[in-house]
Amino acid sequence: MSEFDLGRRRVMQAVGAGLLLPGLAPAVIASVKDRPQLTDGVQSGDVLGDRAMVWSRSDRPARMVVEWDTRSVFGNPRRFVSPLADARSDFTARVELSGLPADQAIFYRVYFEDAQSGVTSEPWFGHLRSVPQTRRDIRFVWSGDTVGQGFGINPDIGGMRIYEAMRLRLPDFFIHSGDTIYADGPIPAQLTTESGRVWRNITSEAKSKVAETLDDYRGNYRYNLMDENVRRFNAEVPQIWQWDDHEVVNNWSPGKQLDERYKSKDIHSLVGRARQAWLEYAPMRWQSADGGGRIYRKLGYGPMLDVFVLDMRSYREANDDNLGAAKPFLGREQLDWLKRELKASSAQWKVIAADMPIGLGVPDGEVSPGVARWEAVANGDPGAAQGRELEIAELLGFLRAEQVRNFVFLTADVHYCAAHHYHPDRAAFQDFEPFWEFVAGPLNAGSFGPNPLDKTFGPQVVFEKAPPAQNMSPFAGFQFFGEVNIEGQTGEMSVVLRDLDGVAVFEQKLQPV
Repeated sequence: MSEFDLGRRRVMQAVGAGLLLPGLAPAVIASVKDRPQLTDGVQSGDVLGDRAMVWSRSDRPARMVVEWDTRSVFGNPRRFVSPLADARSDFTARVELSGLPADQAIFYRVYFEDAQSGVTSEPWFGHLRSVPQTRRDIRFVWSGDTVGQGFGINPDIGGMRIYEAMRLRLPDFFIHSGDTIYADGPIPAQLTTESGRVWRNITSEAKSKVAETLDDYRGNYRYNLMDENVRRFNAEVPQIWQWDDHEVVNNWSPGKQLDERYKSKDIHSLVGRARQAWLEYAPMRWQSADGGGRIYRKLGYGPMLDVFVLDMRSYREANDDNLGAAKPFLGREQLDWLKRELKASSAQWKVIAADMPIGLGVPDGEVSPGVARWEAVANGDPGAAQGRELEIAELLGFLRAEQVRNFVFLTADVHYCAAHHYHPDRAAFQDFEPFWEFVAGPLNAGSFGPNPLDKTFGPQVVFEKAPPAQNMSPFAGFQFFGEVNIEGQTGEMSVVLRDLDGVAVFEQKLQPV
């Protein structure tokens, strides 16, 4: 184990023991009830260049103070203070750390100062590793779909244990591929599973119904943060968040018709509240575009890796039969951005973090009797590209023409794991170079699949692992995350799919060209 990882373990053991590390004393000694409380732990995210975001939440109006150092004893801490966190942001706060030395262990501690009295909370400790400037080994993990289908925090099995399995892999960062919450999925006290075994949930008021108000959506994020595995993971692994549908409601698009559970039938109002809550709780750097609400972005991780985070939800037209002329999915502005940034990238590997798969049919009921409605890119027609497929065809044709190499799609959404290889020799649309798409998930939700393959872009299932029946509980073990390892010396990428216990079920090695 490296000195970096040993230091990481030592500081997290100190955190778990509730120890106050040297160099920090509260400005005012006060009783616990008079001091602000960090209600939901800490998170870091969107590590970029010499910067990183740190997030936390208080129980009252307060300013978040973050101090960081390259040593866990905090002998020379650098201090950053957030604007006032109050009810307008649900008492969430974030600061951007800057001036981080390259490729270093960064230890940080977070506390809140009461806006009125100046009394401080006890600290919460976290850790990240800054971006390298030279070639070195990189490891990161990805997955999606947290607390879905009524499967919440089960104390009988130790909560959301897959987050602990990911933490133990000691990744540099984590990509959450969407469905960070299930706003449309209430959490009952218990469920009877496929084996007759009872699944017992910790419950909360916010998860007792579908989310409609801003506070409902916020409460969904707070629910997930009740889990000790999640909080421990968040404090130790920087994150890159994207969103999909369940942050609002299942399969939402501008044409979504809400069911009888919803008092308001206005999907646009729900989307606005959901986006605000997501932005408040995501440990990401806010962007000025789209009124501060843009989600798609590029994160460079040194000379070996660029990550392109997509938003396949915000710019689409209504879900329909997905046939005929081109239909917005990524949208023109995002598609042009992606083409431009991929062409400009000099990184060895280009990871495209997509919240939905390309070649899998994801159904969304029917447009009319016998006419399927589609949720993702594929449309069930194996012929020439149509509808949303035309955006992907444009992207792939552009990458071939510009000789952009070494790109890989990583995704989740369908609640099983798979490896797909796309090749023009098997495809109806053939103007592209072969590429890979890897699917992981769910993290703590019902398991489904496998989904039907659409042959337009020539996908082949190299591997898949799905449950024998639909909506099987996490008891059944069909929970998955993906892991990517990039060797600094050779540039080889190894993609591993792992199960609930971190056991590898598949591995594919890719050589750079």
